[in-house]
Amino acid sequence: MDHLFNSLDSAYKTPRGAVRTGEPLRLALTIPEHYGFVEPRLVLTKDGGDPVEYRMDFKGCVEGVNHFRLSLTLDETGLYFYYFDLYSDFRKLYRGELGEAVLSWTAGACWQLTVYEADFATPKALRGGVMYQIFPDRFFEGRPHPVMPFADRVYRANKQGEPYFWPNEQGGQLNLDYFGGDFEGIRKKLGYLQELGVTWIYLNPIFEAHANHRYNTADYLNADPLLGTNEEFSRLCREARKRGIRIILDGVFSHTGSDSLYFNREGRYGQGGAYHDPNSPYRSWYDFDPKYPCGYRSWWGFETLPEVREDDPAYQQFICGKGGVIDTWLSRGASGFRLDVADELPDDFIESIRKAVKAHGPDCYLLGEVWEDATTKEAYGVRRTYLLGKGLDGVMNYPFRNAILGFLRGGSALSCAEQLAAICEHYPAPALHALMNHLGTHDTERILTALEDEPAEGRDRYWQSGRRLPKPKYDHGIRLVRLAYAMLFTLPGVPCIYYGDEVGMQGYRDPFNRAYYDWDSTENRIKPLLRQLAKLRKECDAFWEGDFRVTRADGGLLQYRRTGPAETAEIAINRTPRLLATRALGKVTEVDPFSFTVVVEDTAKLAAAEAAL
Repeated sequence: MDHLFNSLDSAYKTPRGAVRTGEPLRLALTIPEHYGFVEPRLVLTKDGGDPVEYRMDFKGCVEGVNHFRLSLTLDETGLYFYYFDLYSDFRKLYRGELGEAVLSWTAGACWQLTVYEADFATPKALRGGVMYQIFPDRFFEGRPHPVMPFADRVYRANKQGEPYFWPNEQGGQLNLDYFGGDFEGIRKKLGYLQELGVTWIYLNPIFEAHANHRYNTADYLNADPLLGTNEEFSRLCREARKRGIRIILDGVFSHTGSDSLYFNREGRYGQGGAYHDPNSPYRSWYDFDPKYPCGYRSWWGFETLPEVREDDPAYQQFICGKGGVIDTWLSRGASGFRLDVADELPDDFIESIRKAVKAHGPDCYLLGEVWEDATTKEAYGVRRTYLLGKGLDGVMNYPFRNAILGFLRGGSALSCAEQLAAICEHYPAPALHALMNHLGTHDTERILTALEDEPAEGRDRYWQSGRRLPKPKYDHGIRLVRLAYAMLFTLPGVPCIYYGDEVGMQGYRDPFNRAYYDWDSTENRIKPLLRQLAKLRKECDAFWEGDFRVTRADGGLLQYRRTGPAETAEIAINRTPRLLATRALGKVTEVDPFSFTVVVEDTAKLAAAEAAL
């Protein structure tokens, strides 16, 4: 096969991946003489613009191969797409697998080039770190809560019980059952998290709200009294920082609860509120109009979740201003925010949130919920710009999760490699290394269930309820979970453990993935591995902000290299039931069935050895 161009190879493109504004971009083509006369040109199109051609310079012929070069700089952020026109016989070069050029006489896939702000920087405190996601009510009860702070809450004394899942019209208490997890419980388990290697905790919503998920905010400035007081939250943050652990909060800023201080449809908060009082100071936050079935715009049609007008100056000031929501909670000790449904927040609003977050220091972290490639995401007909340097630090990395699950469920290593490489190619480097990599969240099946159980495929909650894997499938699933974490901890980004996954908890989506942590579990095959992987990430700079390159993708064997300033690591993942042999960093190594290996070498010594070959 003739190697014409590869966007993932520094011999053909530097820098690899996205580029900063004003940063020189260097491209190279190697065209064999037997292709005949060529006069190649780069055809570059800015998103929404017209194509621009750049003629490439001929740099000589070596052993029957013609070499062409081009250097340029781009001063405008955004997405660009490119291919190469050979300018003879209608031949063009388009993107094939893993960045490799393919020759075509018809249209093909373009390469993507992301150009981001030159000064884009993300928190250095993320380097070598490990995250841990906690659904606050379901982690650990630090003090008994037999008396609930609100009369409509149901206390679950039996911590092994399944979350209520039947709808209210059948007499149940959907989202109104509480297991009593609180700030004090998290504080008491900080030692456990530290031993696991955790350096960041992501808490699902903690603000006062009248559902156990708390995505229907009732009071942005006060903690839910079940979880504890504002002062207890500050204490949790202080003691966590003493252990090298920072805490980020879930910011739900696209909607509030109808049962809230601001909207107050249910009347829990007296006579005021936007719903009842046209003169309420919160009235401008909401869009009231008879055209909506309930008389106001609501989030995805849920009447209990009235949408806010994010462009309303009063609302923006409340969230982003001095003494506002961001300022208040960061002053209380939090180290950042995860933005719920970031796709539904205007870019300028996210930029204002970023300014409010970064006012408390460059190591404060702004994370966004995005389920797709965040660089190409469109929402409401607008291409999003929140990952180009003025908005988010990073996003929840669902594409990596999808790639890992696909591979471990039996998909090809090549397909997985292509998905991983595409994200690494598209994302700005600062954002790539600030991604929240995860195998599951409060919105997905637990990883063990996702890997080994049947897909729900629309089956109802009664079918999902109480499902547990038989022991052979459970044991096989644990082996796959270990492989999944090996990938998660060694890919670009920050690995995140969803609470309870480390002890083999099972469950489909909400509410089955939100059970109380099984502190009685005897499963101990995952936690030791996580501690080892966390130690590896902390000690080896290849995993901090190291380069990523796929070195082998063959059936059930996936292999990739991370190159850091001081050390280089090569990781081989064997998904098959067979012992496999491979070469990693020039050494022959064997990889056990359903296992992995990591080889680490000094970067300078490795470069010298490879140059001598």
